[in-house]
Order: sequence, then structure tokens, then C-alpha cells
Amino acid sequence: MREFKRTDRVADQLQKELAVLIQREVKDPRLGMVTVSGVEVSRDLGYADVHVTLLGEDTPEQIKENLKVLKQAAGFLRSQIAKRIKLRHVPELRFHYDESVVRGQRLSSLIQDAVASDRSRLGDESGDESGGQAGEPAGENDPGSNSGRD
Repeated sequence: MREFKRTDRVADQLQKELAVLIQREVKDPRLGMVTVSGVEVSRDLGYADVHVTLLGEDTPEQIKENLKVLKQAAGFLRSQIAKRIKLRHVPELRFHYDESVVRGQRLSSLIQDAVASDRSRLGDESGDESGGQAGEPAGENDPGSNSGRD
């Protein structure tokens, strides 16, 4: 049994080539810092869904503008890929914005905030747990102690 499918190998190669081509060959000034986060190729190699992320540009207008530029450059990119990769048929490129990186950063910051608030809360409680000042015997102020109640 084969370890990797042909579509997976084609998708990996397309991702590498598209990353270089978009960075070096697409000269449109409207295009921001685009990274190719993944490529999925259909079973018949007719279509390639290219997932991209934009660094520092996450407003809906900027995302829409960058996707528009990439869709306009799809024919050029496809012809360049045909020159670089030996395929009988180069897949049609369809670009999609990948929100997973932004979502991951948001979740990571939420986790960091929660951990920081837990640490500060536990730090405040650790000073109050003894029930008294440092150096005082715990028996006098400890509610679980029976001293002086018999």
C-alpha cells in the first residue's frame, strides 16, 4: 500500500511553488504579505483549493481585496506552475482565506490571559491561606483547629 497519495504529493509541490511565485512574481501593489497555508487538490487534479493567510491584514476589506488580486493572477500563476512542474493538466486555482491562523492566535492569547489571571489570583490567595501574619502559630487563627474550644 502506498504511503502518500498522488494528490497529496501534487498539493505539496503546488504549495511550495505558489508560495515562491506569489512572493516573487506577482507585482500587484495591492497584494499584501500572503502566505500559502495549504493546498487541497481534487481527485481528478482538476481543481486546487489554495488556502492563504495574510500577515497583519485581517480586516474584511483587505482580505477581499487580496483574494481579488490572487484570483486575477490565477491564470498567470497557473501558467508559471505549468513551466515548473511536469503535469499533463495543471489544476485550476481557487483561492480561499484561511482563518485558522487568526483563530489560533486569538485562542492562544485567551489561554495566556486565563493562565496569567489564575496565577495572579492564586498568588493573592497564597498569602491569605495561613489565616494570619507570617510567624504566627496557625492554631490560633486556623478555623479547622480545636485549640481553645474545649
